[in-house]
Amino acid sequence: MLYSEQRDITRIFIQIGCSFTELHHEYRLGISTISGFVAQVCEAIWNRLKDEFMPQPSTQMWLEISNKFEKFANFPNCIGAVDGKHIRVIKPTDTGSLYFNYKHYFSIVLIGVCDSNYSFVAIDVGAYEKSSDSSIFKESMFYKKMMKNTLNIPDPKPISTLNAEPMPHVIVGDEAFGLSENIMRPYGGKNLTVTKKIFNYRLSRARRYIECTFGILSNKWRIFHRPLNVKLDLAQNIIKSCCILHNFVRARDGYRYDDTLTVQGLENIENTNMTRGSQTAQTVRDKYANYFVTDGEVEWQYSKI
Repeated sequence: MLYSEQRDITRIFIQIGCSFTELHHEYRLGISTISGFVAQVCEAIWNRLKDEFMPQPSTQMWLEISNKFEKFANFPNCIGAVDGKHIRVIKPTDTGSLYFNYKHYFSIVLIGVCDSNYSFVAIDVGAYEKSSDSSIFKESMFYKKMMKNTLNIPDPKPISTLNAEPMPHVIVGDEAFGLSENIMRPYGGKNLTVTKKIFNYRLSRARRYIECTFGILSNKWRIFHRPLNVKLDLAQNIIKSCCILHNFVRARDGYRYDDTLTVQGLENIENTNMTRGSQTAQTVRDKYANYFVTDGEVEWQYSKI
């Protein structure tokens, strides 16, 4: 079979969501044969496109991402939004209950960081959720590089016209992600001050970009609309190839607005991270919150709390 034919069948598999059995009846090929070349094509797609469409950002690239988040989401020094999703899989063999999550089905986790153009800046694929805590992000290669200061993140710079103190560049996430100097999460609790409510709203406006990114991904590649009934290594290759194709298609064709409204087949990771973060991280968050009610204020923000 020609490689072009293998590529077309792989596209049908991941874009339409056909099973290997359906492709077996359609093309009169053995299931193991189809599985084999789908694995080869997915791996080739990732290896061919990753350096062009998901390179590790340079300092200049981070600054460009930050400028666009400030322009479109009114959040200065924001270099990305992060979230994690469970992707359903049929029970993997020889793994016991490792991939059995708190929602009582088997899954592997996709962690994604996106920019304001709904493209993935970085992904981490293949983790499983240990018990019910959400420490998966801390085990990712992206987080480890961030802790080692090897991500080329720009130096802190001022965000306020009233205060020249440099502020660190941050990635915004929800309650599942621990607070740190470079990771901002919402304030917890119900009886929040107006300043904290405004911060949570402004953070949610920036964080919605990752939700929309997952929506575009899942609606374009309908393989995610059903559990992946493949071996774990192939499941990981399928997910990685869909993410890099997402960036490729996003750069070439843009996106449909309707696809950003729902996320099909991907489930949130559990929000049980109760750590308060270091005192330094809390201070950074408080300074961002204060900025949003002073010279960083936008007139419509109070109608949203």
